[in-house]
Formats: sequence, structure tokens, C-alpha cells
Amino acid sequence: MEFLDVVRRRKTTNGPFLPDPVRPEHQQLLMEVAGRAPSQLNSQPWRFVITEDRAVVAQVASISGESMTEAMSNGTFFERYKRYFRFSAEEMESRRDGMLFDKLPAPLRPFTKQVFTARGQRLMNTLRVPQTLGEENRKLVAGSPLLLGVMLDRAEYRPGELSSFYSVFSMGAALENVWLTTVELGMGIQFISFPMEVPGQWARIEKIFGVPDELELMAVYRLGYLPAEQRRPAIDWSSHQRKLISQYVFRDSCATPQQGWDDVGRPPR
Repeated sequence: MEFLDVVRRRKTTNGPFLPDPVRPEHQQLLMEVAGRAPSQLNSQPWRFVITEDRAVVAQVASISGESMTEAMSNGTFFERYKRYFRFSAEEMESRRDGMLFDKLPAPLRPFTKQVFTARGQRLMNTLRVPQTLGEENRKLVAGSPLLLGVMLDRAEYRPGELSSFYSVFSMGAALENVWLTTVELGMGIQFISFPMEVPGQWARIEKIFGVPDELELMAVYRLGYLPAEQRRPAIDWSSHQRKLISQYVFRDSCATPQQGWDDVGRPPR
């Protein structure tokens, strides 16, 4: 089925986009499918801000690059996410989550054995690896034709209350609609995460977007069209980065993994 094909081809875009502006009708469609997501009591707690303004994009890109440099320099990134780093193909095959270290940016690969040590951190800082990565990140975001800010209505998003869970759940559904639609439109999308990693940086982006007090900025994404050869890539069934169904689905109780579904939809071996 075509829809299943779209789901199976969905992925995060880690590389650059084409410089072409995102067509207005595609922007409109993305916002329509977001608004058609389910929400508790039809509350529709999501709000969106989209921008093509190059000055705004450049400001967000600068904050993102600065944030990556700082998070990489002070070691908080590695400490926070060390549970997700994999150092061998065998470990990746077994866990099927996280990131295999040889998939990380090239400037980091020489530090595979030392990344979690004080000596390794000092060496990376001496060689200005964080600055190199931060500049690459800045350029990547700066080259994005479109940025999408995702907000929640604070009347619904009240941390500690049940309505907060409902609103975040609904936001996730709205963003999944957007993500899957980008596949059909020949577009890519990526979460701009590093400003959330460094205290104070997210507030700067909120100011740039003019987020009012009654809304909470939850996420920012970069979007654009992909080169033709990447628009409908072949499904990589051999990927070690997705768990087998038996690793996350149980039958009748959580003590019994689902069996017999791991190869559903996959081509014969």
C-alpha cells in the first residue's frame, strides 16, 4: 500500500536541502495535515509559526551553531546521551537503537575511544572540534528554505496536569502528519535540537519568533526540498537502526514478546 511505503521511507534529513523556496501550496498543505491530527476533546492545542525570512533563519542558525559548540565543549552532550552511543556493529545489531559511532560527523570519529574521558574532551577542545561542528551546524540550518516553530497553548499545556499529557500527545500526532507528508512532497525535515541543550538559548529563539506568554515554544524544525536522488530512496531493510517488532511489542502480557512479525513486509532473504 502506498501509505505503508511512505511510512517505511520516512527518515530524518541530516544533510542540506536544495535552495529552492518551499512552494506556498506545500506550506499550506503541511499546515492543513497538522491541523487534522486528533486531540483530546478536539482541543487542537497546537500553534505554528513558519518563516522563510532569511534574517530570521540566520539568527536561529547562529543560535543553533553556538549551542552545539557549547554543548560539545563542556561535555554535557556526551554525558547526557552516552547511553545512546554504540561502538560496534555487533552492539548495534543487538540493540538496534542509538547511533553507531562511525555514523557521527567526521571530526568526532578520531575520538571514539576517548570521547567520555576528560583527556579526550581536552584534546577535542584544543583541536577546536566543537567549533568546527558548531559552524557546520550553523551552515546547515542557515541553508534551510523554511523553519517551522511548534507551540502549545498554555491553557492546555500545564505541566503536572493530565491536560499537559494530552496536549503533547496531540502535538506528536500533528507533527507525524507533517513528517509523513514531507515524504510525499519530496521534502526533508529535521528537528533543530541544540538550542534546547544550552540554558538561555531557547529563550532567544522564543524572542525571535515573538512567542506570546500564552504559548509555549516546544520545537523548531528545518524543512526544504531534497535532491531528486534522495526524494524516494529505496527502503533499507538491512538497517540496524530500527528495533525488531519482537523487541517492542508483547502479546497478552509484557512477559511475552510478539513472535513471527519481524519479517512482515520485508523482501525474502
